[in-house]
Amino acid sequence: MKAMRLIRWAAVGLSVLLAVRSDAAATSPWDQPAAALADQIFAILGSGQAHLTIRNLSTIRNESVPTIRTLLEQDLKAHGVSVAAEESANSIRVTLSENARVRIWVAEVVEGNGTRVAMVQLPSDTEPHARVASGLTLRAETIFRLHEPVLAALESANGLVVLEPEQIVFETRTPGGWIEQSRASIGQRRPLPRDPRGILLPLGGAEFEAWLAGTQCTGAYEASPSPGQWTASCHASDDPWPLPQFEQGAIPVKAFFNSARNYFTGVITPSVGVDPVAFYAASWIPRAAGGAAMIVGGVDGKVSLIENGVSKPIAGTRDWGSDFAVMHSGCGGGAQIVASSSGDAAADSLRAYEVPALEAVPVSAPLEVGGTVMALWPAPDGKSVLAAVVGAANQYEVDRVSALCN
Repeated sequence: MKAMRLIRWAAVGLSVLLAVRSDAAATSPWDQPAAALADQIFAILGSGQAHLTIRNLSTIRNESVPTIRTLLEQDLKAHGVSVAAEESANSIRVTLSENARVRIWVAEVVEGNGTRVAMVQLPSDTEPHARVASGLTLRAETIFRLHEPVLAALESANGLVVLEPEQIVFETRTPGGWIEQSRASIGQRRPLPRDPRGILLPLGGAEFEAWLAGTQCTGAYEASPSPGQWTASCHASDDPWPLPQFEQGAIPVKAFFNSARNYFTGVITPSVGVDPVAFYAASWIPRAAGGAAMIVGGVDGKVSLIENGVSKPIAGTRDWGSDFAVMHSGCGGGAQIVASSSGDAAADSLRAYEVPALEAVPVSAPLEVGGTVMALWPAPDGKSVLAAVVGAANQYEVDRVSALCN
């Protein structure tokens, strides 16, 4: 009799569990695609352990990604695939993407040196699109291509100066394209970090200044048929680097750069009331109530806002990479943050955000760039941003990214 009661209770428990799962499936639009993707991953990987990462390049709300991850982990566990908290020999890199017709979830399953791909499709209207504050469309125009790494570029009416790790390159625009006019050696005496960074800033007129690890350069980049009129001189320097200003005439703020690494130390001058953690990128953004605040992308992967001498974390930045820049497009709130995506997929994307309070709200769909974003910086007019992108066969390009107001 006791055994029968236990069986009945087990049956009731199973019924409740199935009912809960069925109800979850009815209320969650991600249950079916997560299960289908888990089936394909198991067919490739079999049972075992793997490290799971998820990257959202779609208009799915960032708040929904943890739910998708939980469902996927549950479905993988049901197949005998446990998700490792740390890096393991196997990894599963899931990218949530989309096109004009459907959403596409792609899983790159890595075993040792081999990679296989699983994929599922679902309707683009599975979930309402991410909340949009202003609505704009990002577009990219390639300015220049070359085979050497690009740290930064600065464009004038007919000229272009390109900062490479060891040289400054001057280009002139012609009807047939860009023609190299001159090169200036930086004379770098210190070993550069693995992923070197640099900036180019206009000084007014035809003059510019360049900064990279342990070195400062000044020069002139006005286009001229005579290569001898392109000038640049460099010297060793540990002075702080200028940060992008939020408006012309604003008091310049500088940050000390760690020459042995590829990030800023967190020491800013003049003080903004609090020193942030070490960071990769920082920029001023105008605030709706007036004035400006500083947005900082820390080396710890967290993004914060410094305003009135107080640093606070910004929500909605889980999918940001280490690079971002501010553009004053005139759309929506007037200014947007263009951020690169995070993750290890073969191609990055760029997306525009606004920060009305302490949450980054996407205001554009992701823009695929066909490679890895190496650097982002504002254009001299502030109305667009420039991106250094490396694609297949180490082909580098500089893209101008601007916005179309919807």
